Amino acid sequence: MNFIKPKLMSKTPKLTLVGAGPGDPELITLKGLKALQAADVVLYDALVDPELLTYAPDALHIPVGKRAGKSSVSQDTINSLIVQYAKEHGHVVRLKGGDPFVFGRGFEEKAFAEQHGLEVDVVVGVSSVMLPGYFGIPLTCRGINQSFTVVTATTREGKLSDEVLNAAAYAPTTLFFMGLGKLDMIAEAYVQNGRGELPVAIVSKGSHKDGEVIKGTANTIAEVAAKKQPEAPALLVFGEGAALASNEQQVNQWWETVKTEVA
Repeated sequence: MNFIKPKLMSKTPKLTLVGAGPGDPELITLKGLKALQAADVVLYDALVDPELLTYAPDALHIPVGKRAGKSSVSQDTINSLIVQYAKEHGHVVRLKGGDPFVFGRGFEEKAFAEQHGLEVDVVVGVSSVMLPGYFGIPLTCRGINQSFTVVTATTREGKLSDEVLNAAAYAPTTLFFMGLGKLDMIAEAYVQNGRGELPVAIVSKGSHKDGEVIKGTANTIAEVAAKKQPEAPALLVFGEGAALASNEQQVNQWWETVKTEVA
Protein backbone atom coordinates (compact mmCIF):
# COMPACT_ATOMS: atom_id res chain seq x y z
CA MET A 1 0.00 0.00 0.00
CA ASN A 2 1.37 3.41 -0.99
CA PHE A 3 0.88 6.35 1.31
CA ILE A 4 0.97 9.94 0.06
CA LYS A 5 2.84 12.11 2.50
CA PRO A 6 1.08 15.37 3.35
CA LYS A 7 2.75 18.50 1.99
CA LEU A 8 4.75 20.17 4.72
CA MET A 9 4.50 23.93 5.06
CA SER A 10 7.95 25.43 4.60
CA LYS A 11 7.10 28.83 6.08
CA THR A 12 7.40 29.68 9.74
CA PRO A 13 4.01 30.56 11.27
CA LYS A 14 4.06 34.31 11.74
CA LEU A 15 1.76 37.22 12.57
CA THR A 16 2.31 40.81 11.47
CA LEU A 17 -0.01 43.40 13.00
CA VAL A 18 -0.33 46.22 10.47
CA GLY A 19 -1.93 49.60 11.03
CA ALA A 20 -3.83 50.50 7.85
CA GLY A 21 -4.29 54.14 8.81
CA PRO A 22 -7.55 56.06 9.32
CA GLY A 23 -9.38 55.34 6.05
CA ASP A 24 -7.54 56.85 3.10
CA PRO A 25 -5.57 53.90 1.63
CA GLU A 26 -2.64 56.21 0.84
CA LEU A 27 -2.05 56.69 4.57
CA ILE A 28 -0.70 53.18 5.10
CA THR A 29 3.06 53.07 5.64
CA LEU A 30 5.54 51.66 3.13
CA LYS A 31 6.44 48.99 5.68
CA GLY A 32 2.76 48.08 5.95
CA LEU A 33 2.51 47.63 2.19
CA LYS A 34 5.59 45.40 2.17
CA ALA A 35 4.01 43.23 4.85
CA LEU A 36 0.85 42.88 2.76
CA GLN A 37 2.88 41.88 -0.28
CA ALA A 38 4.50 39.11 1.77
CA ALA A 39 1.24 37.85 3.29
CA ASP A 40 -0.27 34.40 2.84
CA VAL A 41 -3.45 35.39 4.70
CA VAL A 42 -4.93 38.82 5.46
CA LEU A 43 -7.44 39.14 8.30
CA TYR A 44 -8.85 42.64 7.85
CA ASP A 45 -11.11 45.07 9.70
CA ALA A 46 -14.39 46.35 8.27
CA LEU A 47 -13.09 49.92 8.06
CA VAL A 48 -10.06 48.98 5.98
CA ASP A 49 -10.24 50.31 2.41
CA PRO A 50 -10.60 47.30 0.01
CA GLU A 51 -7.95 48.87 -2.24
CA LEU A 52 -5.29 47.75 0.24
CA LEU A 53 -6.16 44.10 -0.35
CA THR A 54 -4.96 44.45 -3.95
CA TYR A 55 -1.41 44.56 -2.56
CA ALA A 56 -1.86 40.95 -1.43
CA PRO A 57 -3.40 39.40 -4.56
CA ASP A 58 -2.31 35.83 -3.85
CA ALA A 59 -3.26 35.80 -0.18
CA LEU A 60 -6.49 34.63 1.41
CA HIS A 61 -8.65 37.63 2.38
CA ILE A 62 -10.70 37.05 5.53
CA PRO A 63 -13.04 39.80 6.85
CA VAL A 64 -13.18 39.89 10.65
CA GLY A 65 -13.86 43.51 11.54
CA LYS A 66 -16.58 45.35 13.43
CA ARG A 67 -18.87 48.20 12.43
CA ALA A 68 -20.43 50.27 15.19
CA GLY A 69 -19.03 47.76 17.69
CA LYS A 70 -20.96 44.86 16.13
CA SER A 71 -19.50 41.80 14.46
CA SER A 72 -20.42 38.21 13.78
CA VAL A 73 -16.82 37.34 14.69
CA SER A 74 -15.89 37.59 18.36
CA GLN A 75 -12.46 38.71 19.53
CA ASP A 76 -11.76 35.22 20.87
CA THR A 77 -12.56 33.81 17.44
CA ILE A 78 -10.28 36.34 15.74
CA ASN A 79 -7.46 35.34 18.08
CA SER A 80 -8.00 31.67 17.24
CA LEU A 81 -8.18 32.35 13.49
CA ILE A 82 -4.83 34.13 13.59
CA VAL A 83 -3.16 31.06 15.08
CA GLN A 84 -5.06 28.61 12.88
CA TYR A 85 -4.25 30.37 9.60
CA ALA A 86 -0.64 30.98 10.59
CA LYS A 87 -0.10 27.28 11.30
CA GLU A 88 -1.92 26.25 8.12
CA HIS A 89 -0.58 28.85 5.67
CA GLY A 90 2.37 30.74 7.16
CA HIS A 91 2.41 34.53 7.28
CA VAL A 92 -0.78 36.14 8.59
CA VAL A 93 -1.21 39.90 8.30
CA ARG A 94 -3.79 41.31 10.68
CA LEU A 95 -4.78 44.53 8.93
CA LYS A 96 -6.32 46.93 11.43
CA GLY A 97 -7.76 50.41 11.01
CA GLY A 98 -5.66 53.27 12.38
CA ASP A 99 -2.93 51.98 14.68
CA PRO A 100 -3.16 48.46 16.14
CA PHE A 101 -2.44 49.61 19.69
CA VAL A 102 -4.83 52.60 19.85
CA PHE A 103 -8.20 51.13 20.84
CA GLY A 104 -7.52 48.31 18.38
CA ARG A 105 -6.96 45.28 20.66
CA GLY A 106 -3.61 44.82 18.99
CA PHE A 107 -1.91 43.89 22.24
CA GLU A 108 -4.48 41.15 22.92
CA GLU A 109 -3.87 39.60 19.51
CA LYS A 110 -0.10 39.89 19.88
CA ALA A 111 -0.13 38.25 23.31
CA PHE A 112 -2.40 35.39 22.18
CA ALA A 113 -0.25 34.68 19.12
CA GLU A 114 2.95 34.65 21.17
CA GLN A 115 1.38 32.30 23.72
CA HIS A 116 0.80 29.88 20.84
CA GLY A 117 4.36 30.04 19.55
CA LEU A 118 3.98 32.50 16.69
CA GLU A 119 6.64 34.98 15.70
CA VAL A 120 5.06 38.46 15.86
CA ASP A 121 5.96 41.75 14.19
CA VAL A 122 4.18 45.08 14.62
CA VAL A 123 3.88 47.77 11.96
CA VAL A 124 2.49 50.90 13.57
CA GLY A 125 -0.08 52.94 11.66
CA VAL A 126 -1.35 56.49 11.40
CA SER A 127 -3.89 56.71 14.21
CA SER A 128 -7.35 58.19 13.77
CA VAL A 129 -6.25 60.61 16.46
CA MET A 130 -4.68 62.58 13.60
CA LEU A 131 -7.93 63.02 11.63
CA PRO A 132 -8.82 66.51 12.93
CA GLY A 133 -5.81 67.84 11.04
CA TYR A 134 -7.60 67.07 7.75
CA PHE A 135 -9.96 69.92 8.62
CA GLY A 136 -7.42 72.31 10.09
CA ILE A 137 -8.14 71.43 13.72
CA PRO A 138 -4.95 71.53 15.82
CA LEU A 139 -4.73 69.12 18.72
CA THR A 140 -2.07 71.31 20.29
CA CYS A 141 -1.65 74.95 19.38
CA ARG A 142 0.31 77.88 20.72
CA GLY A 143 -1.93 80.10 22.76
CA ILE A 144 -4.69 77.48 22.99
CA ASN A 145 -3.49 74.30 24.66
CA GLN A 146 -0.38 72.27 25.44
CA SER A 147 -1.93 68.82 25.64
CA PHE A 148 -4.85 66.68 24.57
CA THR A 149 -6.67 63.68 26.03
CA VAL A 150 -7.96 60.64 24.15
CA VAL A 151 -10.92 58.65 25.48
CA THR A 152 -12.86 55.68 24.14
CA ALA A 153 -16.61 56.05 24.58
CA THR A 154 -17.13 52.32 23.96
CA THR A 155 -16.02 50.22 26.92
CA ARG A 156 -16.34 46.60 27.97
CA GLU A 157 -19.02 47.68 30.47
CA GLY A 158 -20.82 49.63 27.75
CA LYS A 159 -20.82 52.96 29.57
CA LEU A 160 -18.71 55.99 30.39
CA SER A 161 -18.17 56.67 34.06
CA ASP A 162 -18.92 60.06 35.61
CA GLU A 163 -15.30 60.16 36.75
CA VAL A 164 -14.00 59.89 33.18
CA LEU A 165 -16.51 62.40 31.81
CA ASN A 166 -15.83 64.96 34.53
CA ALA A 167 -12.07 64.65 34.05
CA ALA A 168 -12.46 65.05 30.29
CA ALA A 169 -14.62 68.14 30.75
CA TYR A 170 -11.74 69.91 32.46
CA ALA A 171 -9.05 68.86 29.97
CA PRO A 172 -7.94 71.51 27.41
CA THR A 173 -8.87 69.25 24.49
CA THR A 174 -10.45 65.80 24.51
CA LEU A 175 -10.99 63.39 21.61
CA PHE A 176 -13.70 60.76 22.01
CA PHE A 177 -13.41 57.64 19.87
CA MET A 178 -16.62 55.75 19.05
CA GLY A 179 -18.67 58.38 20.85
CA LEU A 180 -21.32 59.35 18.32
CA GLY A 181 -23.97 57.22 20.03
CA LYS A 182 -23.14 58.82 23.37
CA LEU A 183 -22.89 62.41 22.14
CA ASP A 184 -25.82 63.65 24.25
CA MET A 185 -24.33 62.21 27.44
CA ILE A 186 -20.84 63.56 26.73
CA ALA A 187 -22.04 67.05 25.82
CA GLU A 188 -24.25 67.19 28.91
CA ALA A 189 -21.25 66.42 31.13
CA TYR A 190 -19.49 69.48 29.73
CA VAL A 191 -22.57 71.63 30.26
CA GLN A 192 -22.93 70.43 33.85
CA ASN A 193 -19.29 71.30 34.47
CA GLY A 194 -19.79 74.88 33.25
CA ARG A 195 -18.21 74.42 29.82
CA GLY A 196 -21.29 74.70 27.65
CA GLU A 197 -19.67 77.29 25.37
CA LEU A 198 -16.65 75.10 24.59
CA PRO A 199 -16.26 74.55 20.82
CA VAL A 200 -16.97 71.04 19.56
CA ALA A 201 -16.31 69.39 16.20
CA ILE A 202 -17.56 66.06 14.91
CA VAL A 203 -15.11 64.66 12.37
CA SER A 204 -17.17 62.20 10.32
CA LYS A 205 -15.51 59.68 7.97
CA GLY A 206 -12.40 61.81 8.39
CA SER A 207 -9.93 60.89 5.64
CA HIS A 208 -12.49 59.50 3.19
CA LYS A 209 -13.56 61.44 0.11
CA ASP A 210 -16.97 62.10 1.68
CA GLY A 211 -15.54 63.10 5.06
CA GLU A 212 -16.95 66.18 6.77
CA VAL A 213 -16.75 68.21 9.94
CA ILE A 214 -19.78 69.43 11.90
CA LYS A 215 -19.27 72.19 14.43
CA GLY A 216 -21.07 73.59 17.43
CA THR A 217 -20.56 73.99 21.16
CA ALA A 218 -21.20 71.63 24.03
CA ASN A 219 -24.56 73.42 24.39
CA THR A 220 -25.59 72.99 20.76
CA ILE A 221 -23.73 70.03 19.25
CA ALA A 222 -26.35 67.39 20.03
CA GLU A 223 -29.04 69.44 18.29
CA VAL A 224 -26.78 70.19 15.32
CA ALA A 225 -25.89 66.51 14.97
CA ALA A 226 -29.57 65.50 15.10
CA LYS A 227 -30.21 67.74 12.09
CA LYS A 228 -27.12 66.91 10.03
CA GLN A 229 -26.88 63.20 10.90
CA PRO A 230 -23.11 62.63 10.74
CA GLU A 231 -22.04 59.11 9.82
CA ALA A 232 -19.75 56.74 11.67
CA PRO A 233 -16.86 56.33 12.01
CA ALA A 234 -16.73 59.68 13.77
CA LEU A 235 -14.35 61.39 16.15
CA LEU A 236 -15.61 63.95 18.67
CA VAL A 237 -13.30 66.88 19.43
CA PHE A 238 -14.08 69.01 22.49
CA GLY A 239 -11.70 71.96 22.77
CA GLU A 240 -10.91 75.50 21.66
CA GLY A 241 -9.07 74.22 18.59
CA ALA A 242 -12.33 72.83 17.22
CA ALA A 243 -13.42 76.39 16.42
CA LEU A 244 -10.51 76.75 13.96
CA ALA A 245 -11.84 74.11 11.57
CA SER A 246 -12.07 75.67 8.12
CA ASN A 247 -12.88 79.04 9.68
CA GLU A 248 -10.82 81.93 8.33
CA GLN A 249 -12.21 84.44 10.83
CA GLN A 250 -11.31 82.26 13.83
CA VAL A 251 -7.84 81.61 12.42
CA ASN A 252 -7.25 85.33 11.94
CA GLN A 253 -8.34 85.99 15.52
CA TRP A 254 -5.94 83.34 16.78
CA TRP A 255 -3.08 84.81 14.73
CA GLU A 256 -3.68 88.31 16.10
CA THR A 257 -3.62 86.89 19.62
CA VAL A 258 -0.35 85.06 19.03
CA LYS A 259 1.29 88.16 17.52
CA THR A 260 0.24 90.17 20.57
CA GLU A 261 1.71 87.56 22.90
CA VAL A 262 5.02 87.53 20.99
CA ALA A 263 5.23 91.33 21.00
